[in-house]
Amino acid sequence: MDLNAYQAAARKTAAYPDVGCNPIYPTLGLSGEAGEVADKVKKVIRDRDGVFDAQTREAIKFELGDVLWYVAQLSSELGYDLEEVAAANLDKLASRAARGRIGGSGDQR
Repeated sequence: MDLNAYQAAARKTAAYPDVGCNPIYPTLGLSGEAGEVADKVKKVIRDRDGVFDAQTREAIKFELGDVLWYVAQLSSELGYDLEEVAAANLDKLASRAARGRIGGSGDQR
């Protein structure tokens, strides 16, 4: 699926206060959903000796979908297409790779 097509379809399901001028709501939702992904992975480490069975992988897939939905909404709120966000990320990573800066920390490496 095309990222911008996904973003447009996801936007049709956005039902939160002040859609179109509210970046705070999707930011908080993104944080919450990312936490749910992390929690499921944590429990795999704690309860399953790090083994991701099919049921757990499926549950994480659905949480990742929620993360993607909130990324799409926040991008829309800020006036970005997902394709633009994805391309900017790949450009940033390619620049870091070319300069030998993939490892480390900080946005300006």
